[in-house]
Amino acid sequence: MKRRFQWLWLGAVLLFMYAPILILGIYSFTDSAVIGALGQFSLTNYQVLFTTPEIMDMLTGTLILALIVSLMATALGTVGALGAFYGPRRGRRAVRTMNQIPVVNADVVTGFSVCILLIVFFGMDKDTYIPLAIGLTTLCAPFVYLSVLPRLRQMDPALYEAALDLGCTEGQTIRKVVLPQIAPGVFSGFMLSITLTLDDYFISTYTKPATFDTISTYVVNATRGSQTEIKTALWALSTVIFLVVVLVVFAMNRSASRGNPAADGRKGA
Repeated sequence: MKRRFQWLWLGAVLLFMYAPILILGIYSFTDSAVIGALGQFSLTNYQVLFTTPEIMDMLTGTLILALIVSLMATALGTVGALGAFYGPRRGRRAVRTMNQIPVVNADVVTGFSVCILLIVFFGMDKDTYIPLAIGLTTLCAPFVYLSVLPRLRQMDPALYEAALDLGCTEGQTIRKVVLPQIAPGVFSGFMLSITLTLDDYFISTYTKPATFDTISTYVVNATRGSQTEIKTALWALSTVIFLVVVLVVFAMNRSASRGNPAADGRKGA
């Protein structure tokens, strides 16, 4: 009974999480204009999605922004994790505590703070995209730190010391020994940064140029408008994003399982 209850509870949680996405995906393949009135099968939403210049320009700009921000956040988060792990013991706790603040802080507070600091205090122009990139990097870098740090803790500390004993400099040890060991954590942080950049609304709203929209800001503005075709095309966009995320997660898990000899050994046993 206990095991049965656990499976029922897990099924209920999964249903609660994925049922709305499934419903949205179903309606994206219909000609219905509202959720609840199921129409006939149609690919009109996907046609509008991939043929509307406004939507495609928004997607292209958002993906370029996400790539740039993720690269900066990955570099900062990885360097921060390395510094906190190999740095002086007194500073480790302070760095870890400070890293938690942007993680648990509300996005609206972070966005408003970045806006005041960069645009009001330093006088940066929003049209340069610099405040937007800095704000999103501030959001993403702590999550990269949290993805990399567990990998450093799992790594055998003798590898670092052995590389130094064999004549490597500290920089060579980091590049040739440490980074290959923590590469899965770095990649996970990079992918998480892309997701956060695509998803963030408040920081983007406060810091973006007036003529530029990310996916989140575009979706919010489109739902307030009266263009039904654009609204229903966003159902198709949500479905595409979800499928891409599923494929990426599946590929990452497959790659991790192939690179884990212990898991292969258990499968063979």
